[in-house]
Amino acid sequence: MDYRMSVWGMGQKMRKLIIAVICLWLWSATAKGQVPYFMAGDSGAAIREIQTQLQKGGFYKGKTNGRYDDATVAAVKAFQRKNKLSPSGVVSMATYRALFGRDFPGFSPTSQADRVVLTAMRYMGTRYVFGGSTPKGFDCSGFVQYVYSQNGIKLPRTADVQYAQAGRKVNKRDLKPGDLVFFETYEKGASHVGIYMGDGKFIHASSSKGVTVSRLGDDYYKTRYVGARRVLG
Repeated sequence: MDYRMSVWGMGQKMRKLIIAVICLWLWSATAKGQVPYFMAGDSGAAIREIQTQLQKGGFYKGKTNGRYDDATVAAVKAFQRKNKLSPSGVVSMATYRALFGRDFPGFSPTSQADRVVLTAMRYMGTRYVFGGSTPKGFDCSGFVQYVYSQNGIKLPRTADVQYAQAGRKVNKRDLKPGDLVFFETYEKGASHVGIYMGDGKFIHASSSKGVTVSRLGDDYYKTRYVGARRVLG
């Protein structure tokens, strides 16, 4: 996800042009309900700028190659620990603000989906607790239920009932940020749930990683996907 470009060493006119392009790109993403963030697998000039900023602080020792690789993840986690942020390895709004001293340019949450995703991202790195439904520890359905409750929406407690009763079914090709995505994991039927973020990614409480961001295209989740429900709009 390439939201920003490095502006060091460029003239004033070029900087203004780049900022205008960035804001236009962010407007487009926001219009689609996508909250800006960066994670492993992303690439481009925005990642190079993040690497450069991390390098300035002594957190990143590798090449500023514009690839959000393992070394970049490790540097982001080190920066987050130093700044008392949850060490998720994802550059969310809070991490970006701490790193650059400003918010993502041109972005403000405008839709209910934006607010749901932003709420979910506040709990990145929260530990997994089976049966947990508070910030002290979440399981998958407890996390989803809690995030939506913080936005005034009541959901059933368990993944299977959420899949059966919450909102309406939606085709995978029609997914929008804020939709619930379901997977068959430890038992038959819908036994795991997350919140779709856009761009093929979803946020969820993983039993091995706690609250984290994953891709629908990951081998594990691609083969276990069972469906989605829309509770917004």
